[in-house]
Amino acid sequence: MSDEKNLSDDLNDMLDDAKDGAKKAADKAEDIADDAKEKAKEFASEAKETAKEFSDGAKEAFGKASGDNKKLLAGILGIIFGGLGVHKFILGYNKEGGILLGVWLLGAILSCVGIGILIVWIPGIIGLIEGIIYLTKSDEEFYNTYQVGKKPWF
Repeated sequence: MSDEKNLSDDLNDMLDDAKDGAKKAADKAEDIADDAKEKAKEFASEAKETAKEFSDGAKEAFGKASGDNKKLLAGILGIIFGGLGVHKFILGYNKEGGILLGVWLLGAILSCVGIGILIVWIPGIIGLIEGIIYLTKSDEEFYNTYQVGKKPWF
């Protein structure tokens, strides 16, 4: 009987140790979770602040998009998306932008036949050339030629 009592006491001690270990682990997990929540809040706060700074900077940059700022924007868009006529729409040349976009779409549709691949390249090359021309002109010359003088092509 004493062996059974010793075995029972040993099992109870082990059970108590296991309960203590589980409680310590739960407490530690709760502490880690609290730390993670705090760090997540700090990260979210920093992300919001960074996004607000970026948004304010973008609003300021696009708010000034007249004259020389349109030159840079139209030039880069002409080089990258010239075939779609985006640079023309930025400068207010809706008819010319529509022509470039229409030719590009026609070429995209006809690319199934093969000839469309050549047609798609035409507005792309026009946009590339115009983008380079826009970026190589001085700010004053660009403003006078394309925004005041309204020269639609090249």
